[in-house]
Amino acid sequence: MPIIKSAIERVKTNEKAQRRNAAQLSAYRTAVKKFQKAQVAGSDDVKDLYINAISAIDRAKSKGLIKANKAARDKSRLTSKLAK
Repeated sequence: MPIIKSAIERVKTNEKAQRRNAAQLSAYRTAVKKFQKAQVAGSDDVKDLYINAISAIDRAKSKGLIKANKAARDKSRLTSKLAK
């Protein structure tokens, strides 16, 4: 455990950011999985789930949780699955 005040504050800040990043990354993964399950099941709301998944991917990219190439790759894969 740090003794210096600024180091103590950094630990608190880092833990807060880690919780926030984990929640946002989880939301991104959940949105993608919901779309994939609906696609396999042939649900009626596939288009809405697709839009939500693309939005979650863009949000994760803008927050720096995933890199730009991964975002593009994921969006491309989801789009090709939607087209099938």
